[in-house]
Amino acid sequence: MNVTTKKFALDKDTYVKLAFKRHIRNSWYWLLIPAAVLILGLILHFTGVYKNWWIPVVAVVGAGLYLLFWYAQFTAATQMEQSKQMFEKFAYEIDSRQIMVKLNAREGGIIKWETIQSAEKIEDAYLLIINKGQFLHFPFKVFNSEHDIKLFESILKRKELLK
Repeated sequence: MNVTTKKFALDKDTYVKLAFKRHIRNSWYWLLIPAAVLILGLILHFTGVYKNWWIPVVAVVGAGLYLLFWYAQFTAATQMEQSKQMFEKFAYEIDSRQIMVKLNAREGGIIKWETIQSAEKIEDAYLLIINKGQFLHFPFKVFNSEHDIKLFESILKRKELLK
């Protein structure tokens, strides 16, 4: 049995939002450095040991620049020629052997299940994670029926991608 989706494209804004959110959720510990510097600077300032605001300001600016850097990276990825294909309209045929990506009736490609690292069920879609900046986004509305959604989820569970 296979699941066939309607033809759809990943929206660039959705990509940036999801990729940035996933990256920050997976790399939040880097924000501990500016947080520690901020706390240290505030402690030094208010105890009178070193009365200066530059340490907390640098910590806040550093954290902001870190977040801005990654947001810019994912935004720039939407503009690159190499990632243009991620935002084209495709229809998908999914079964337990592979994911068939169809541009039209004669053109397309295959994604093997081995290339999918994990899967997530978010509020309105499924995400199949390929790597840090690449994923397949399947909103519930692209499936033809409720049965297709359940079948897709059962395939993900059998492949041990969705917990």
